[in-house]
Amino acid sequence: MNPVLEAIDLGFSYGNGDLFRGVSLRLCPGEALAILGPSGSGKTTLLHLLAGLLSLQEGEVYWEGIPIRGLPEGVLARRRLRFMGLVFQHHFLFPELTALENVLAPGYLAGRVDRAWGLWLLERLGLAARAGYLPQRLSGGERQRVAVARALYLKPRLLLADEPTASLDRHQAREVLGLMRELSWEVGAALLLSTHDASLVEGLPALWL
Repeated sequence: MNPVLEAIDLGFSYGNGDLFRGVSLRLCPGEALAILGPSGSGKTTLLHLLAGLLSLQEGEVYWEGIPIRGLPEGVLARRRLRFMGLVFQHHFLFPELTALENVLAPGYLAGRVDRAWGLWLLERLGLAARAGYLPQRLSGGERQRVAVARALYLKPRLLLADEPTASLDRHQAREVLGLMRELSWEVGAALLLSTHDASLVEGLPALWL
């Protein structure tokens, strides 16, 4: 099976110090991988390199076999929109939009607005009754679930999540991660997530930094 995402010998340095070197990984459709390590180990930097949000220093990254090094920013941004869904530590919801409108936002950028699909995602995440709520009326766990729905809205090939449960309590964290794993599998996306808490991703293959 051809990989959705492949990285070969990635390295990154700040100043005179190496953050990491020789990092390689390969993800095929439906697979999941956790990036583990303490704060400051380079998890966020690695995910930003894989997402094309940071310029590569050492090594190569391939999205479905296509090298991203040297791609113009506009081309990279358009490919990223359709290729991957992103979930960050903070939900980054638009405060003036409802939960459903936040989920639909990528569709307006891509020219593919499907209200029924957005509602299905919210229902699947247990938020059907909150579709018309503004973010300020949602709990922290609910906001992060809206962010997950938004990331999956365009049915990406890859769901990439950087410490998506860092601001949640343990119960909420387990709930959100479980839903991410289930839904990424259901839409056929590979899942790559980072966390400092190995107990939250028991059973997943892991790469330690």
